[in-house]
Amino acid sequence: MSGLVLAGPAIISSRALGKDGAVPPSEKTVLGAIGIGPRGRYVLSRLLDEPDVQFVAICDVQASRRQQVKAMADATYGTNDCVMYRDMFELLGRDDIDAVLIATGDHWHALASILAAKAGKDVYSEKPCGITIGDCQALADTMNRYGRVFQAGTQRRSNGNFQFAVHLARSGKLGTLHTVHASIYKLRVSHDWLPAEPEPPKDVVDWDRWLGPAPWRPYNSTYVRGGWRGYFDFDSGATLLDWGAHTVDLCQWANDADGATPVTYEPDGGTIYARYANGVKLVMRQGGWMGLGTCPVRFEGDEGWVETGDSGRIEFHPASLVSERKRYLRAGTDPAGHGRNFLDCVKSRARTASGADVMRSSHIACHAAAIAWQLGRKVTFDPAREAFVGDDEANAMRTRALRSPWHI
Repeated sequence: MSGLVLAGPAIISSRALGKDGAVPPSEKTVLGAIGIGPRGRYVLSRLLDEPDVQFVAICDVQASRRQQVKAMADATYGTNDCVMYRDMFELLGRDDIDAVLIATGDHWHALASILAAKAGKDVYSEKPCGITIGDCQALADTMNRYGRVFQAGTQRRSNGNFQFAVHLARSGKLGTLHTVHASIYKLRVSHDWLPAEPEPPKDVVDWDRWLGPAPWRPYNSTYVRGGWRGYFDFDSGATLLDWGAHTVDLCQWANDADGATPVTYEPDGGTIYARYANGVKLVMRQGGWMGLGTCPVRFEGDEGWVETGDSGRIEFHPASLVSERKRYLRAGTDPAGHGRNFLDCVKSRARTASGADVMRSSHIACHAAAIAWQLGRKVTFDPAREAFVGDDEANAMRTRALRSPWHI
């Protein structure tokens, strides 16, 4: 009888069983993250608020950011369990991770999302999800081919003030829709390089991996601190997609144009005028708004109009439209509802509010507008072929070469 151990009844905590409001581990979405800076930490903080999320790993090429996210996760759970990686392939190779949050610099979004999908992960990607038309096409095609759940970080689709404005446009409460307005940043693009600085050790900043598919250039700490915006190799669409990825997306939705794009784009200084095949005009502009916060949109019909922005406030005409106001949730910058929608769809396998095909058409519309602005002339676009009509110069700008060994 030596060595025989008599086991007593196992004691399982009520939390593990899902009692007292706790979610049992078997029902949690196991989450990892790749490339998490300030915006990524904000999105992650809202996902960590969800009881059915278990965040287990962070990958970032910067040690300081890895450590920040680990501290954030460990403080949430009261453990020291969050694992740090410098190489995303180690994180993507983990079979226990269901989904990843990707909030790298813009030039990595598409490729990281594609690699995650091929590794069997669902993806929440910050916007812009691709820095070229070709990126957005490949990303959407990959998500559909591998059957992955995808959420673009265009969280305003999940926020009540914008949903209300779109409802007015789509339900005919404004009459026949004729013009939609999208706020954009000041357009700019630079092909310059910052001066070289001594490259830090790879464990501190892995500069080669930070560059990834972008052309090689010497290290400068400004880039990794977030100062890469506006530089052509790292940015998308002359910064138009910084806000346009949100606001043009809302205009697409209001015009019932998901899956399509405008057919003409014409720049006039810092404003770009586009027109859909149904005759609705899209105006991408910087100024002249009503002071309702960042990322404002305005929808106009022949019987009324509505304008709203990130403050959550809404202006509309006629005043009787107030009776239509049934939903009012969070301000536009809060991703909580958008994250909840993603998690629900990870479980149900339903399409998210900002799925890959929605992202594809709205991002391509932004890229086409940015190309028109960079060329300084009107262009015509075929939404079915996703190509410019009789315009080799514009078509050449739909893609960019990737630095070896990276490819899509």
